Amino acid sequence: MSGVITKFAVTSMVMWMVPVAIVYGFYYEMFPGVSQMSSSTQTLVSGFLAVISVNLVIGFYICMAMKETPHQEPQPDPTFLANAKASINQPTSSQVSDDSKGKGKVE
Repeated sequence: MSGVITKFAVTSMVMWMVPVAIVYGFYYEMFPGVSQMSSSTQTLVSGFLAVISVNLVIGFYICMAMKETPHQEPQPDPTFLANAKASINQPTSSQVSDDSKGKGKVE
């Protein structure tokens, strides 16, 4: 279970850090060719790339989750099973009253 939580935490951090890094890189012109773009073009491109990066991280997380093998098959609670079997075997009050009415009849 801790592996799942770790993967989720790491993916969540990456999902926040990568888009912020992309926007930061465009704002401070760290990527080549960004200085030649207009301000509105830089904003649009950085926004689109940030959104795409979030979707890629989510897709990567989904792929990791789908490839993960379950450690064991889910098992029902034994107490619940015992109570359920007992309630099935126990006659209901309407069945008891129907049986008692039918025994006294003679045809």
